[in-house]
Amino acid sequence: MKAPIRYLLGALPIFGATLPTVVDANAPDGHYVVTPGTSVYDIKSKLTWQQISPSTTYMWADAKAYCAGLGASLGGVGWRLPTIKELATIVDYSKTPSLVVSQPNPTIDANTFPETPSAFCWSSPPLAGTPSKVWFIAFQNGSAGYSAITSAYVGNVRCVRTGL
Repeated sequence: MKAPIRYLLGALPIFGATLPTVVDANAPDGHYVVTPGTSVYDIKSKLTWQQISPSTTYMWADAKAYCAGLGASLGGVGWRLPTIKELATIVDYSKTPSLVVSQPNPTIDANTFPETPSAFCWSSPPLAGTPSKVWFIAFQNGSAGYSAITSAYVGNVRCVRTGL
């Protein structure tokens, strides 16, 4: 049985790796620096994002472990689940939201973050004052919500680290 989910509407190259390129897409010019297939550096927030989310979905604890282990494949240290405020910085509300999870038009810059599922994406840490629940962003419409940490509900992951 799935636990209920609550919604609140509302790069540097590494030794011969692919050189980063500036991508503006729907973001303001120069907002992102992309190392294709690897990472996206957000000049404004000073965060580096995993460019392509894994196609696998995870329970919350497994999502945290996945991000912590990204150093081997993406290089660098400090990969983690983003906070809800950090995750909200990559929502692109200029996109037409979808009310259907299976529709492929997520509220995110698809040129910068290709293959992003129109579904929810975990954040961390748990809700303040309610350590049994955790926030997420639903990329089908850009809304925030929360779910029980221990639920069997699985979600998507987009890992982040501070700085380059």
